[in-house]
Amino acid sequence: MSDASWSKSFEHEAQFGDYLELLKPRVMRLVVFTAAVGLFCAPVPVHPVIAFAAILCIAVGAGASGALNMWFDRDIDAVMKRTQARPIPSGRVQPGEALAIGLTLSFLSVMMLGLFANLFAAALLAFTIFYYAVFYSMWLKRATPQNIVVGGAAGAFPPMIGWAVATGGTGLEPLRLFALILIWTPPHFWALALWRNDDYKAANIPMLPVARGPVVTRRYIFGYALLLVPVSVAPAFTSIGGALYFGMAVVLNTILLIGAWRILRRDEAAVAADRFRTEKRFFGFTIVYLFLHFTVLLLEATLRGLDLSLNWI
Repeated sequence: MSDASWSKSFEHEAQFGDYLELLKPRVMRLVVFTAAVGLFCAPVPVHPVIAFAAILCIAVGAGASGALNMWFDRDIDAVMKRTQARPIPSGRVQPGEALAIGLTLSFLSVMMLGLFANLFAAALLAFTIFYYAVFYSMWLKRATPQNIVVGGAAGAFPPMIGWAVATGGTGLEPLRLFALILIWTPPHFWALALWRNDDYKAANIPMLPVARGPVVTRRYIFGYALLLVPVSVAPAFTSIGGALYFGMAVVLNTILLIGAWRILRRDEAAVAADRFRTEKRFFGFTIVYLFLHFTVLLLEATLRGLDLSLNWI
């Protein structure tokens, strides 16, 4: 569908909520939270005003990425049932507006983070926006079934940016947080892809279930779940982790492996019977899984500040 077709087919006037939706607020919340954890877990204290300004800049950068993604993906969003109601394919926001918003917010977020924090954090934010909007959205997503494996790095950078705001650099701890999100992303999205396979097939997006089939996808989900166990436990053995984090990671990974095993053992008859209920449940749990890992890291940082930490290294 051309841009002109959207203009002629829809007469809706954009509201504030439409522009907010363009920024993908659900994704933005996860970005802001993981970046904040990276910042507060860092060994260098940050003034509250600077911390707030830096997190705001990271949130704006995440929103800019979302707007650029929606601008480029407007053709496939119009085909997929899950995304047809988004601001651009529904005609509430014009593609040119989305592009202008994305580019403007990208520039402002990077520039302001450089002023509020440091150039390294700003450069890392700029690279993250480029990675998601250009490398993933414009190339990987439509080029390879491994799109989410490599492209998942875009969502893994925020805790590194938060850490860089505080320290001006990086280290072992933020790299382990990066690895946690990177390895978490494929099983999380492949569960969604199994559930929404018809959408991706209609849009000709080579997600793993489309390119390799559901059986292979279930094997990959289980394989990455196994790989995620040591990666998610690893932060417990750094300066930002501790016994509390280790205990929570063990519990969460046990539940994760049980869910991944159930997906692995499913056949098409079972899927048809429960309408992807198992995949939907696993997808929902993976969100809780990541949220609780980072929540406990934040709690560990708070306990360290009160000299109550159970840190064992």
